[in-house]
Amino acid sequence: MSQPQNPDQTDVTAPDAVLPAPPPVRHAELKAAILLVFMFVLVVGSVVYLMYARGAFEATQTLVLTADDSDGVGVGADLTFSGFPIGRVQRIELAPDGRARVIIDVPRKDAHWLRTSSIFTLERGIVGGAKLRAYSGILTDPPLPDDATRDLLVGDMAAEIPRLLAAAKDLLNNLGNLTGSDSALDGTMRNVQAVTGKLSGPGGAMGLLTGDDKQSRLLIERANALLITADQLARRTDGLVANADTRVFGDKGVMTDAQATIVQLNALLADTRNSLKKVDAVLVEAQAVGANAKAATADLGPLRADVESNLRKVEQLVNEINRKWPFKRNPEITLP
Repeated sequence: MSQPQNPDQTDVTAPDAVLPAPPPVRHAELKAAILLVFMFVLVVGSVVYLMYARGAFEATQTLVLTADDSDGVGVGADLTFSGFPIGRVQRIELAPDGRARVIIDVPRKDAHWLRTSSIFTLERGIVGGAKLRAYSGILTDPPLPDDATRDLLVGDMAAEIPRLLAAAKDLLNNLGNLTGSDSALDGTMRNVQAVTGKLSGPGGAMGLLTGDDKQSRLLIERANALLITADQLARRTDGLVANADTRVFGDKGVMTDAQATIVQLNALLADTRNSLKKVDAVLVEAQAVGANAKAATADLGPLRADVESNLRKVEQLVNEINRKWPFKRNPEITLP
């Protein structure tokens, strides 16, 4: 007898049997593993790229800035030169002497902007964070060495606000004292008002000078009298000038006689010039005569030398004759 078949069992010997599909759980685990690996690679790549972009793999040199207070400076802050970042704060520490030490990494490619004469400042504005700046005035100085320590000049605008408020308060107090009712300025304004009142009064400026209207009127009357006297003097002066003009420049005045005298003097000078010309001609002739006499005197010297030479020859001849005729009674020879 055949045993009954289990409906859950499948006959593998049947030619048309179909194998069951694998479970989908294994495919999901594989996809999740691939996704995790991809995410890990992506995160690591992003971290490496960020480190590269921030210069983590770039050669740097260390710069140490010391200050009494590093308030406002944080790790990662930039050190700028002419507005461009050339360094980054790596850490901030406290020195044994109580000063703050700001350690900055400067890339080698930007280190040539820092020189031994460079100045470093920390600027704290009223609005915004602190800013580290470098100033290099002389770029031909030697470059700043590695691990160099420089002082950090701190400028805090917020610290100046109390001073400005105190100065403004003092200014307002001084202004109040200056414009008070019992101040010197108030007294000066009253005096100016009194002066303008005097100037606008009947005495005018004379009343201001004398302080009394009667005195000012008396001074005005005396001034008018002086003006009248000055007018009379001017008229007399005009008469004197006219009389002097007549006597000097008139027909029989001094200037007419002077002109005639000048004419005669010109004629006399003309005669004198003619006489001087004649004297010049005589002097020229005398100079010519002197030159001829000088030439004749110059010729007398050679002539005398020739005569003396001939005399010496004659003397020698006489001596020779005397030597040959020693018994002659009169050995002298008389020259013609």
